[in-house]
Amino acid sequence: MARHIVLLPGDGIGPEITAPAVEVLNAVAPGELEYEPHAFGGASIDEHGVALTDHVLERCRAADAVLLAAVGGPKWDTTDPSAPRPEQGLLGLRKGLGLFANLRPVKPLPALYDASPLRREIIDRTDLLVVRELTGGIYFGEKTRTKDSASDACVYTRAEIERIARVAFGAARSRVTSVDKANVLETSRLWREVVRELHAREFPNIELEHLLVDNAAMRLIAAPRHFDVIVTENMFGDILSDEAAMLTGSIGMLPSASLGGDGPGLFEPVHGSAPDIAGTAAANPLAMFLSAAMMLRHGLGMEVQAAAVESAVDRALAEGLRTADLGGSASTEQATRAVLNHL
Repeated sequence: MARHIVLLPGDGIGPEITAPAVEVLNAVAPGELEYEPHAFGGASIDEHGVALTDHVLERCRAADAVLLAAVGGPKWDTTDPSAPRPEQGLLGLRKGLGLFANLRPVKPLPALYDASPLRREIIDRTDLLVVRELTGGIYFGEKTRTKDSASDACVYTRAEIERIARVAFGAARSRVTSVDKANVLETSRLWREVVRELHAREFPNIELEHLLVDNAAMRLIAAPRHFDVIVTENMFGDILSDEAAMLTGSIGMLPSASLGGDGPGLFEPVHGSAPDIAGTAAANPLAMFLSAAMMLRHGLGMEVQAAAVESAVDRALAEGLRTADLGGSASTEQATRAVLNHL
């Protein structure tokens, strides 16, 4: 019986990289997947007035996995707190599916070392994972707004911290780096306390270190090879994972997985909707392909097929494939063919 995938192409280059991803998935798992596309983000605002409809959320809950491309764009940018924004769809989807753990692997490929703004000897052999808490913190806290002031509450519970830390320790090979701002924030002091207690109780064989977020940001650039698994709260993780993305030379190369309890996972590239290149056939589809590979592995348990996609991407790059963001001129279509040729 085919596994059921909800596709959310979204906005900008989203639809342009979703169709090639389906091609790749069909090549590596012929007849094993079925797809159900839905409007999401800005496209859903245009069609339904909201970024995520109740119907689409229910369809996502009923799926085996959700594959999302990108949302947002200048068309929907607004400072009006009452106006719908594409990003509300993302927050609603994460909350509605109980997706509390965002996994972002960062492993620069030797073929792309020269595309990184950092020297080859700094990024060589970097292989880290950012584990970001997704459903708590300042993004979801109570918000107030008057003409002259505004506030966003940052709230974390012991249970929220413990469950995300458990994911991080479970993914670690040797070390977990817990990132906080415990010298200033009360939520960070609780975070550090809970992570320390969980480590002592359940994961004493994994090394644990604590870093303040500003120090962690510097060390990601100065010595990225130091890190194995980084675990942190929602806003810090949002920032640090995008910083780590640039180690690879392009944010267009990085996939992510958002996982929760018993429901389906959400898989999406780290990059945005890139409205400036939408419609030019220049979008880099590789992060979408690698997100599809994470879906195969973490969402569907199809390890062999996931490894095949990742290997095909690696070999296409080793043979010289370069899209515009990587300093080349390959189109979305040419990049897709290069990867398909290795499947």
